[in-house]
Amino acid sequence: KDKIKLGTLGETKTISYLKSKGFIIHETTYRSRFCEIDIIAEDENTLCFIEVKTRRSLKKGLPKESVNHTKQKKIIQGAQFYLKAKNQHNIKLRFDVVEVYIENDNARINLIKNAFWTS
Repeated sequence: KDKIKLGTLGETKTISYLKSKGFIIHETTYRSRFCEIDIIAEDENTLCFIEVKTRRSLKKGLPKESVNHTKQKKIIQGAQFYLKAKNQHNIKLRFDVVEVYIENDNARINLIKNAFWTS
């Protein structure tokens, strides 16, 4: 339960951060039969599929390290499903990871653009 609260807090902080950077949020917690995509947003005519990883410490490694190859494949499948469902073709895509470090009530956010891609 605490883990879910932490994840939700991280996503809320990330949405505010992305909006402050000019991103247009299209979807949050988008679910398909393949996976859940935390945030789908637009950044300068590029559609971004964003995975948010929130941590209180680095005991388990960097947050981005938990977005392994299997997780990446699922996100890519989810993105393909989304594009098909929304009838989106020939648009620029990007897969980002956002690392959120929560200490007390402060959040440190690290946006990693083009965190992964497979052709």
